[in-house]
Formats: sequence, C-alpha cells, structure tokens
Amino acid sequence: MSLPRLVIPEGNPEAGGSLRLGPEQAQHLRVLRLKPGAALELLFPHGPWRADLASLSRESAVLRLVAPLQEDREPPLRIEVYLPITAQLALVDEMIPPLVELGTSRLLPVAWERSEYDAARTLGRMARWRKLVVGAAEQSHRSRVPTLEEPTSFAALLACTADQRWVAHEACSGLPNPVLGPGAIALASGPEGGITDAETVALERAGWQRVALGRSILRAVTAPVALLGAVQCDLGRSFSP
Repeated sequence: MSLPRLVIPEGNPEAGGSLRLGPEQAQHLRVLRLKPGAALELLFPHGPWRADLASLSRESAVLRLVAPLQEDREPPLRIEVYLPITAQLALVDEMIPPLVELGTSRLLPVAWERSEYDAARTLGRMARWRKLVVGAAEQSHRSRVPTLEEPTSFAALLACTADQRWVAHEACSGLPNPVLGPGAIALASGPEGGITDAETVALERAGWQRVALGRSILRAVTAPVALLGAVQCDLGRSFSP
C-alpha cells in the first residue's frame, strides 16, 4: 500500500532535519488518521522524500525528514495540455485531476472562438484549480507538480513550439492518426460547439496534426482526458519504463 504524499512547495530538505506544517496540512493528516511515528512522503520541488510524523496537533504537525526517494514517476517526454475554457467552469474542475494523474507537465486554459469566456470568472477559479492540481499530484504520487498557467487566447496554440502538436478533432481528415515520437508533445481540444473551420485551418498551418478519438462526438470534458490517455498508451508501447 502506498504511503500518503504531501506537496511541499518550497524548501531544501536535509536528512535528519525537521519540517513544521501549518493547520491546513495538519488537518489533512488528522483526516488520514495518522499517528506520531507514521511514515509518509513529501514532494519538494526537486523530488520526493520519505518522512516520519513526529507530532500532530490541531495547529501544526512536525515531520522528521528521513531520505530522498530514488524514484521518477514522470513521463519520458514533456506533455503540455491546452484546456478548453468551457461555459460551465465547473467542467474544468472535472478535467484537471485525471489530466494530472495521466502525467501532464503543464496545463494552459485556452479561450477558443466558441468559448464563453469571462475573464473575471475564470481568474476567480484559478485558486481552486491550483488546489486540484496539487491534490491530484499527491493522490497519484507524481514526482513533480504540474504547472497551471493563467488563461490564454487561441494565439498561444499558434505560437506553440512543441516537437509534436496534436489536436483532437471530430471531423475526419482522411489521414491516419500521427505516430508518437520522442519529443515534447502538446495536446489540444476544443470547447462546447467544437473548433471552427478558421481555427482548424490556422492550427494545421501552425503544424498541429488532427487526432481522431473514435466515431462518437466527445464532450469537451472528455476529449482532453481521452487524448492524453491515448498518448500514455503509446508511451507504454514505445518507451521503456
């Protein structure tokens, strides 16, 4: 059984040192019913560590740092996901955890032509989305916490320089799906209502390749997860663990 893992956003850990956590993370440890002496894992910016719980109160927790963990659960290539900004921002809440679990390195919310984009409402959601990123990274025992960028425009897709650029598209291009290579990859999918013809032309001119995800039309919340799942399936075939 895997140990609980907590994200520690900063710090330079040393074996034998101690770390004090605040009330929020102490409450999390109480919910997990951990007792002094229990083992757990901490994810620092430079990687995971093993730690023991020294003491726990309502206001704080003190941890004893044991040693760095020699593991790397990250994909063998960098994965960026351009999230569609949806009319119901709660749908983005549904997308984020599985995308983090599936190994994305970077999340970029995008306002497409058919996105019902409200800047104030979207920015007001960012704190919640960042908490979801952290929680999913802890749950899935990621070795790095993905970054979540500020909302951006469709132009960011055209400026993308990833070695591979895949966009999920409901319209058949008549070409087979691209074959995954070793370079960094960017993934995109459209909002409710889909991608406009003008956006499709612009993406193809910028080097994006269409990917078909079956014959049915997927919801905006389903397509990015299905696309990243397909990439991870290919990674399992193409690259050594």
